[in-house]
Amino acid sequence: MIKRRVKELDLLRFLAAFAVVIFHYAFRGYARGDMSTMPYPLLAEPAKYGYLGVELFFMISGFVILMTASSNNLKVFFISRVVRLYPAFLVCCTITFLITLAIGQPRYTASFYQYIINMTLLSDLMGVPSIDGVYWSLFVEIKFYLMISILLGFKKIEKIETYLVLWLLISAIAEAFTFEKMRAILVTDYAAYFIAGATFYIIWAKGFTKTRILLLAGAFTLASYTSIVWAESLETKYSTEFNPLIVCSVIILFFMMFFLIATNRTAAIGTLNWTTLGALTYPLYLLHQMIGFMIFNIAYPVVNPHILLWGTVALMISASYIIHKKIEVPIARQIKKLLSLSLSRVRD
Repeated sequence: MIKRRVKELDLLRFLAAFAVVIFHYAFRGYARGDMSTMPYPLLAEPAKYGYLGVELFFMISGFVILMTASSNNLKVFFISRVVRLYPAFLVCCTITFLITLAIGQPRYTASFYQYIINMTLLSDLMGVPSIDGVYWSLFVEIKFYLMISILLGFKKIEKIETYLVLWLLISAIAEAFTFEKMRAILVTDYAAYFIAGATFYIIWAKGFTKTRILLLAGAFTLASYTSIVWAESLETKYSTEFNPLIVCSVIILFFMMFFLIATNRTAAIGTLNWTTLGALTYPLYLLHQMIGFMIFNIAYPVVNPHILLWGTVALMISASYIIHKKIEVPIARQIKKLLSLSLSRVRD
């Protein structure tokens, strides 16, 4: 399979992260009254759909992870995922923990035990609350990584299309008949997005076939169904209405964007260098939520809400850039070197 950087995905990463930031800051924080004391009615209505940025992240992940796995080398895949996930998480989780101790009380608290368990990335399995609620999506990602790792371990990655078809069919059955254990194992709430992203990568690398077209059609159908079900649950959670037509329209937009990328019709966008925006996206996603809410709770209503919201957005983007350049990159380099050396010794 072909392997090169698709720069358009860096722009999509940033747009997805920005949508999630606005969802949290302009809607979610105040919507339940349990996170932020600052309302932002000017953007609340459109911002409430920003949670779909996470679904876009999962589509991007499906595309990129399959590209990474195309080398058919479990060691290379494992190192690339650890280096991608852990350095920024280590830094951002630590910063969030320290700021929570400093200014979070009484609304936000964190214990040292909670922090240590969070740092293992096993808090979900151990039933320990996350330092920041956004970490839930990392656990979904890790399940997808494990599935790909199993295929790599058994040297079956070249059969990926067959497994994507099976994953889609079993996910649809699990959703239709509410098989909860199967839904949890196969992350059926988000399986359609990973499957779609992976299929778009295969199309990008090898072109269209009937199977791939059917996979996309099935993934879109499942994505539409699960997104509407999730939107209905959010209506109860936030006491507001989500228009299913808007939700499905956003999903259609995601599929259209990936279709254009997979058929190499976004070359003009790809010629621009979006790498920096893409690189700061992960720290931004990890860092923004709880720290932003703590800033709002301290500064509002003394500070004008427009200045407070957009100033905090600018602060988070700037902090994420510094974290990426000055901390994440050097740590990632050292971890990659250490893992490569350690795994080479084990093999030898």
